[in-house]
Formats: sequence, structure tokens, C-alpha cells
Amino acid sequence: MENWDEIRTAFQVARRGTVSGAAEELGVHHATVIRHIDSLEGRLGVKLFQRHARGYTPTEAGEDLMRVAQTTDEQFHQLSGRIKGRGSDVSGDLLVTSLVSFSTLMVPALATFRAKYPDVRVRYMTDERVFRLEYGEAHVALRAGSAPQEPDNVAQRFASEPVALYASQDYLKRRGTPKTVEDLAEHDFVGPENLESRAPFIQWQRRHVPDERVVFRSTDPRVTEQAVLVGAGIGFYVQREARRHTSLVEIMPPQDEWTTPLWLVTHVDLHRTAKVQAFLKHLKDFAQTAADV
Repeated sequence: MENWDEIRTAFQVARRGTVSGAAEELGVHHATVIRHIDSLEGRLGVKLFQRHARGYTPTEAGEDLMRVAQTTDEQFHQLSGRIKGRGSDVSGDLLVTSLVSFSTLMVPALATFRAKYPDVRVRYMTDERVFRLEYGEAHVALRAGSAPQEPDNVAQRFASEPVALYASQDYLKRRGTPKTVEDLAEHDFVGPENLESRAPFIQWQRRHVPDERVVFRSTDPRVTEQAVLVGAGIGFYVQREARRHTSLVEIMPPQDEWTTPLWLVTHVDLHRTAKVQAFLKHLKDFAQTAADV
């Protein structure tokens, strides 16, 4: 395994599925890619890929190698991101993470940031897990809940997204409009699969809506929003997102107790870099403009 170039080449072939795609990614000639694959397979004494008309598919041995190569490649990228992030220019990789429910805010914010700084390459990761900023897994994290406590991270309060209770016009035509909180117990609701969700509005729902009335559940907030939109039941929507759908009717306006605190989190080593500071300012301005619309 002394030749990392060959392993990196094999990783890109597996990732892109073709020799030409790997060559483009690595900036080398396609003959170099083929030579690296042949050399690596010869050294290991095993076929790493099945060749076919559409490209290359990893064998079982190839998949084993790819898992190791991917981990190593990610570690190199993380190290590179931390090193480059210390520079004074706004360029290179920008690693941002949040829950997928914030993607409707983050995606346009990231897209307009790239339009302003075209030398930036965005990597936006959505996952339930908390990314480790100290290991360079992300430059900026948008987190919800209590204030982050990691000693090496800088946490700034971010504008909270007002959440309200909505139903589609189709649902209200079929079932009528609830007038009081007590009326909610007679209606169908949409909610998360996780019954222990710590989201304040879901905790409120558990107190006021019988569990058997939550008739549509999902692990993905995009699915629950779609379920409300098509009339499966009443549910919570970020007010900014609900405005995009003329078929939604607000049943109850945002309540203070439904608000989830949001935090922008960065690592202390990267917090003052030009790229991170530029994105933090852009995101705050973008969120404020979106709230005013």
C-alpha cells in the first residue's frame, strides 16, 4: 500500500464509475488511470473492478479497499480544509452542516454565497449526527436546541424560525377547521416517527393531541411537510416555508413555546478566517432578508 496515488485513483474510479470520470476528477490522462488500476490489481493479486460497457463496478475486494480509501481521502480533505481555511482569501472548500429540515434556508444561502465568491466549492452535509468541528468535519454548523457546550467551539445565537400549525384547504373542507386547542383532539395529525423528539412544538403536540390521532408519521421532516400539504392531517410548518404554498391554511400562529433556539457553531481555530466570517455574515443577512419577505 506504499503507493497512495494508485489507491486514490482506484477510489475515484469506484466513485465516478468510469475511467474518464476519474481522470477528469484527478486531472490526469485516462491512460494513467488504467495504468494505476492495473498496477494496483497486480500488486494485490486480485481484481478490484468488473469491467463492462457502462464503466467499472467494484468487486467485493474493491469495495473493501474503497472503504479504507474513502476514510483516508476524507481525512486528507478535512486536514486540507482546516489548513486552507486559515487563509485570508475566500476560496476552496466550504463545509457546512445542518439538519435536513433547514435545507430550504441553507441551500439558497449557499448558492448565493457561491455566486458572490465563485472560487468557493460548497460541501453541504445533512445528518442527524453532530459533526466534529475539531476534526475538520465542518467549518460551520447550524444546530438546534440548547447552547453547544464544546469548549473549543464558538457558538452564536441565530435567528429562530417561527413555526406555526397548518392544514391544507382540502383537509379543512373534509374535516372542518378547529377553533380551539381542545378541538385539535378530534382531528388527524402528522408528526415525527421519533416519539421522544425534543422539538418544543412536538412536545406541545404530545400534550394536546392524543397519540392515536397522529395518523401519519415519518423519520424525515420533508415527508411530514408533504403529508400536510396533500391533506393527510394537521401539522407544523416553518412559517417561511409555508408561505410558498397557497393551499396551506394557518390553524394556529407561532407560539413562543414552540420556538427552538438555533446556533451557528464554528471551531475557534477557523472562526476568524476570511471564508468563515464571510459566510456567517452572508447567512445572517440572507436569513434576515428572507424573514422580511
